[in-house]
Amino acid sequence: MKKIILMAVFSFSIILLVACGSDDASGDGEGKLAELKDKGTVTVGFANEKPYAYQEDGELKGAAVDIATAVFKEMGIDTIEGKLSEFGQLIPGLNAGKFDVITAGMAINPDRCENADFGEPEMMYGEGLIVQKGNPKDLHSYKDIAESGATVSIMSGATENEYVKHEGVEDKQIQSASDIPATFSAVESGRADATTGTEMTVKMALESSGNDKLEFVEDFEQPDIEGIPSYGAAAFHKDNDELREAYNEQLAKLKEDGTVNEILEANGFSAEGNSVPKDITTEGVCSGEQY
Repeated sequence: MKKIILMAVFSFSIILLVACGSDDASGDGEGKLAELKDKGTVTVGFANEKPYAYQEDGELKGAAVDIATAVFKEMGIDTIEGKLSEFGQLIPGLNAGKFDVITAGMAINPDRCENADFGEPEMMYGEGLIVQKGNPKDLHSYKDIAESGATVSIMSGATENEYVKHEGVEDKQIQSASDIPATFSAVESGRADATTGTEMTVKMALESSGNDKLEFVEDFEQPDIEGIPSYGAAAFHKDNDELREAYNEQLAKLKEDGTVNEILEANGFSAEGNSVPKDITTEGVCSGEQY
């Protein structure tokens, strides 16, 4: 009888060990890093926003993608597969297991840190201002817009609507537009004096448009508002600490040897203006201390 009981306990223990092992092999926790290395492929979520991450002629491109590609290669994972998603669905998609990592230059902020674990910051970016050629209203800041009574066209729902109000711009000075091209059209036609958006988004959009009637304000004064500048980073499922830590380890090496700065510059960023200061950490930004 004792032998039967002992054999039953032993068999039950084996079942528990196998069950635990199968959970880890599913890609959760420490098993995710081993799984990706074994496959040699990582699936990344992106939102098609140039120059951070976008698809062109069937190829995945952008600063965030190139940085992630370089990091994963150092980790022994050579193939990047992209999955396009709406920006607002990236974190839900990550948590639903649709992709392994988000590589979209997503800004770290305390709210997002509640739902995903970010790697260390890879890039820094602020806001940008587009005006008519020659900058006839002499606009170099949001406060200039407020004080001059100039009008500004801003994409509906964009955070810049609140940023300009914070700096004193009144509702009557703000025009709503459906997208970036519509804001450019408003400025070019004279219906608005300026438009604003994320620095690299509006800068690259202007370059792509070939519009010589508008210009990017190079000496734009970044507003002193919580959340500016933003720090973009890869984001991981909260169960995948080992994967994130391994990513951070290789990312630190590529920052130190200048590879990350080279990638930023190759994608239209400035190493001087868009590289992350050494004292900025994801922990500090998530806690709100550096946000």
